[in-house]
Amino acid sequence: MFLPINYREMKERGWEQVDFVLVTGDAYVDHPSFGTSIISRVLESFGYRVGILSQPDWSGPEPFREFGRPRLGFLVNSGNVDSMVNHYSVFKHRRKSDYYSPGGKAGRRPDRAVIVYCNRIREAYKDVPVIIGGLEASLRRFGHYDYWDDKVRRSILMDSRADILIYGMGEKAVIEIAEALDSGLAPEHIGWIRGTCVRMKDSELYQEPDDIILPDFEDICTSKDAYCRSFALQYRSNDPINGKRIIEKYPRGMNVVQNPPQPPLERDELDRIYSLPYMRDYHPSYESEGGVPAIKEVKFSITSNRGCFGGCSFCSITFHQGREVRSRSLESIVKEAELISRMPDFKGYIHDIGGPTANFRNPSCSRQLTEGMCQNRDCLYPKPCRQLDVDHSDYIKVLNAVRNLPGIKKVFIRSGIRFDYIMADRDKSFLEQLCRHHVSGILKVAPEHVAPEVLAMMHKPGVEVFDGFCERYDRINSKIGKNQYMVPYFISSHPGSTLDDAVELALYLKETGFVPDQVQDFYPTPGTLSTCMYYTEMDPFTMKPVYVAKSLEEKKMQRALMHFNKKENRNTVIKALNKAGRKDLIPVLIGRKNG
Repeated sequence: MFLPINYREMKERGWEQVDFVLVTGDAYVDHPSFGTSIISRVLESFGYRVGILSQPDWSGPEPFREFGRPRLGFLVNSGNVDSMVNHYSVFKHRRKSDYYSPGGKAGRRPDRAVIVYCNRIREAYKDVPVIIGGLEASLRRFGHYDYWDDKVRRSILMDSRADILIYGMGEKAVIEIAEALDSGLAPEHIGWIRGTCVRMKDSELYQEPDDIILPDFEDICTSKDAYCRSFALQYRSNDPINGKRIIEKYPRGMNVVQNPPQPPLERDELDRIYSLPYMRDYHPSYESEGGVPAIKEVKFSITSNRGCFGGCSFCSITFHQGREVRSRSLESIVKEAELISRMPDFKGYIHDIGGPTANFRNPSCSRQLTEGMCQNRDCLYPKPCRQLDVDHSDYIKVLNAVRNLPGIKKVFIRSGIRFDYIMADRDKSFLEQLCRHHVSGILKVAPEHVAPEVLAMMHKPGVEVFDGFCERYDRINSKIGKNQYMVPYFISSHPGSTLDDAVELALYLKETGFVPDQVQDFYPTPGTLSTCMYYTEMDPFTMKPVYVAKSLEEKKMQRALMHFNKKENRNTVIKALNKAGRKDLIPVLIGRKNG
């Protein structure tokens, strides 16, 4: 049974009042791939009544009174993605569709949805507790560079006027907050919970000796050096074992205070969350509009793990889910697969068993469990750490168990896989297992670039590791008699990438015969190392300068070079080669006639 989405459905349940109204910028999809669904079902499992206010009209406060005043408070998120990323392309063009809205239609949520929703709630109920969470809130919890405004914006806590911000995966924090509110505590007295940020006046703030004091907000607005120092301090304290309380000071005696992160959910906790009674579909009220497109990719998929120690500079997972990997038990995953196999529209194909990185099932090393994540080194970059535990055996067992269930024809892996982790495994059996059973004819991998300087900025392995993986992939497919291909993903205009580097990538694509399925321009989203480099043009850990392509003209040239074979890119490619002083390559990439 779906949770109520309006007053009528609340009354049909026999409720006079909900404990929480959960406001979201997405359509209501009750599936464990959606944060709204997980948080609401977790609260329900602890006995709280939750109403879902999905994509409310934000033109006035009245829609936010749909359920009446909630007993404990409002929970607010923008949806599964940042509302600005949802609305705008990297070139800041308005998107024409919304994957998370009924019928895929755009325009059902506002820009900066968390801020807008919270301010409307304050108009509807001046003193009701408001808690924000999800990706948009999590990655904007401190002062941050905003690509769309091209300036440093305040913490979203300041602009939304919310009482508490939950960052990261919020299951533990939201229950602790609910219990505190339920005990009669006012939100301003709930300032100690891990995984949360709160606002405090100077007069309320008692500083501990090991608190981390960031550069003041005014300083990071005017000094890129200060912005880099702030980012590095946050990055190195994003660990539940080593993390400290972090304070960012604002004018007029106000502070944003971040408590240390919550510890990651352990296996039994994840198993419990994914066993909750999800409907695994969109709310039936959307049927007349054609449903919600986002369900298609995940309806028959299974989340097996959380967290990622890959450490890619451009990825927000480090600041949101964290680098600590945890996974569900084989029994829990098999049980979910059995449930899926009994669904009336299931055709026998599990679309994915994975997570942020599918082939990470365990913590990166045993030391990480007691000492926390290393603050000054990565697990895989520039080479796999000698302490890294590389082991695919548990994942193989999971895949085999699900594949052999009655009614399962095929199990695919569509989550990203780390090819450098596969290459570091002394047991070579996983890649053959992948090729034999879990590739649908095309394997998608993400080398991202080939130029050494760019890969260094991305914290990705050298291209020789990718080349070795390609060779092994081809050799295995030849051995098992399968004609399977590989599609690599690359990023253009990432910090560190010059026009010469883009030319190097184009030559690599020409020589190898790879034709990128998609070309992804670097998108500076809040909370990533790459965005810090994009804004400051410095590496925040070394303070050395970083080249950044910021002009629209150069971005288009770097992008065109990755699809040099397309006729519509011919003039741009020629212009790029001339600018790079590589006119000699025009016949190579374009052809003599066209050149």
